[in-house]
Amino acid sequence: MTVSRHKWRIGVLGCGRVSARYREVLGTELSDRVEVIAAADLDAGKAQAFTDAVGGKPVHSIPALIAERPDLVCILTESGHHARHALELIEAGINVVVEKPVALRPEDAERVRDAAKAKGVMCAVIKQNRYNPAMRFVREMVSEGRIGRLVTAGVRVHWSRHQDYYDDPWHGRWSMDGGVLAQQAIHHLDALQWLGGPIDSVCAAGAAVLNRLEAEDTAIGLVRFKSGALGTIEATTSARDDDFEASLHLVGEQAMAKIGGRALNRVELWHPVEPRQGDERAAETFSQDVPTSYGLGHGPLLGEVLDALENGTPPPIDVDEALTSLRLVHALYASMETGGWVRLDDHPTSSKLGIPNEDATSGK
Repeated sequence: MTVSRHKWRIGVLGCGRVSARYREVLGTELSDRVEVIAAADLDAGKAQAFTDAVGGKPVHSIPALIAERPDLVCILTESGHHARHALELIEAGINVVVEKPVALRPEDAERVRDAAKAKGVMCAVIKQNRYNPAMRFVREMVSEGRIGRLVTAGVRVHWSRHQDYYDDPWHGRWSMDGGVLAQQAIHHLDALQWLGGPIDSVCAAGAAVLNRLEAEDTAIGLVRFKSGALGTIEATTSARDDDFEASLHLVGEQAMAKIGGRALNRVELWHPVEPRQGDERAAETFSQDVPTSYGLGHGPLLGEVLDALENGTPPPIDVDEALTSLRLVHALYASMETGGWVRLDDHPTSSKLGIPNEDATSGK
């Protein structure tokens, strides 16, 4: 890691639920490398609380945030605003890191990517679970060929969100968020592709089973990988009464692996056909206790973003990389809407996700 010659001036846009994790990262884990100069939120109390915790000036608009001239802004606003907010900051010549998803529509993500390139600034995207030690271990095993030919892979997300979560102005709404696939399970869909390889096609179904929302609180999917392997997706926010599990399993010709815990944070199974020294300690060595389902990957990821800024190199996860999971989400929704298998190479898109309410309701 390059040693910083100065502290990076950081702005934060949006001080809602996920901002608690950023308070820890910016205020403690990366405090020797960053200075929070401003936090913006339409709710003045949230901006004030954030800056009281980590320093900086509370402001109430993007122009006011831009006026402070941050080197990098972390965008933590509602999913449906990510692309518009990123574009406004990028056009002002400011580097951005965007919470998932980078946009609700692939075409908007591409606009963000192209704008950043034209302005010569960075747009990094948060995929914090890739930085869990358990995920890194299995990724290494895949890269070394120790899994062998993949037979099947799957993800399970059993989390809990109650009705009050969906009664706010944006969660669970097609124009601003989507359902469990777009909001919660997108992390695990990213992991499925990152570890299992490119996906050829999907077939999915979803419904609002316990909660009342425009989109789905429960979804299932079947997956065909380009390698010929088959897979499954199972996700719900109607588990009661806690976030019980976020897991991924790989069954290969040479090994079986399972990552579990609340946030893909524990090696629950590593069983190679041909063991090596240290394999028996994989669960102990690479598992990590986490306080919430956000996990602890934000700090290492944001640290690599700062490294990239210092070295003038691409971000660890750019828009094109983030587009892989966004396109998978759209393929799953397109399958729900058409009632059959869809191929990812056809770039299918949902007729609802990220579309203004009047169009989403009519199915246009």
